Amino acid sequence: MAYVAVSGGEEAIAASIQLLDYYRSGSEKELDIDALVHQLGLMIDKVMSESGLYAKEYAALALKQCEGSTEEAVFLLRAYRSTLKRSHYTNIADTKAMRIIRRISAAFKDIPGGQLLGASYDYTHRLIRFDEERSSGGRLHETFKKILADQQPEAIQSYGRVSDMLKKEGLLDTYPQDDTMPYDVTEKLLEFPAPRSARLQTMTRADTGFLSGLAYSVLRGFGQVHPTVGELRCGYLELTIPYPDAEGESIYLGEILITEVETFAQSSDEDGLKLASGYGAVFGRNENKAIAMAVIDREIERGGDYAAQDEEFVLMHGDCLEMNGFISHLKLPHYVTFQSKLDAVRKTRRNTK
Repeated sequence: MAYVAVSGGEEAIAASIQLLDYYRSGSEKELDIDALVHQLGLMIDKVMSESGLYAKEYAALALKQCEGSTEEAVFLLRAYRSTLKRSHYTNIADTKAMRIIRRISAAFKDIPGGQLLGASYDYTHRLIRFDEERSSGGRLHETFKKILADQQPEAIQSYGRVSDMLKKEGLLDTYPQDDTMPYDVTEKLLEFPAPRSARLQTMTRADTGFLSGLAYSVLRGFGQVHPTVGELRCGYLELTIPYPDAEGESIYLGEILITEVETFAQSSDEDGLKLASGYGAVFGRNENKAIAMAVIDREIERGGDYAAQDEEFVLMHGDCLEMNGFISHLKLPHYVTFQSKLDAVRKTRRNTK
């Protein structure tokens, strides 16, 4: 594809970049990074998931720099991530030990340990609260500091999986045990057929809207019609690394907030009907994406002719960086190629007269 230089391009580009600063300077009020982290948490979580970097402050900084554009923020974070040295690999984290803040099941009313509603907009009236215009984040923060000061800490409870109950009855299809190292899509080119670890990694970094749209197509009949959310859990997961030269010892690094989902869908084999599971896990509180990921995970495993069942289609078109980058490239000069198309159209039109 041929491009030609634009006359005076450097000066025009410099002015364009300066205009970006102008648009961000429309108010004397400064956006505080800490306020963005704590008051726009769902947007921060979305950017972290799609960039593959768990760094709330850096995600907030990127959003501030690019006027809240999640696509540009992901671009900035991925570029920064590529410069970081990889010093360690964490031990396998068991999500059964997650410090739960929300846990629900659409499959069973009563589950071991009980359902924990936690924080969710699912239960709100979804009406604009105009009094928020005059609300004070500082007063709200102080209010909850007082509330939390009166609370008594409880021991962290370990919750088993809802799917364990079905596995004990032999009703749920299971994936074979795989002890090989997970395929790292950030260091290796994606090849097809892709191992399941590569599929899950690629989807957790995929664009939230893309995955949600594909999952919606499944629900509308282009695939398995109606999977069920067996369990959705959100909580904090501890990360550790092996202690150098000490067998069985670990170093605690900290914890990350994740959302994990298992879905159940009806399937069949030579023995008759059974249930098959799909799995999704993403950084932060992003339930729709985790559910969509679990739905599509099952559809790819199942296979078929629909878009959500095509592994290559899903994994190659869902990356938000590549997707938006390719669409954005259409704004670049295509003068030579378009003139060629235009000449062909003119020639054809002349020959038909």
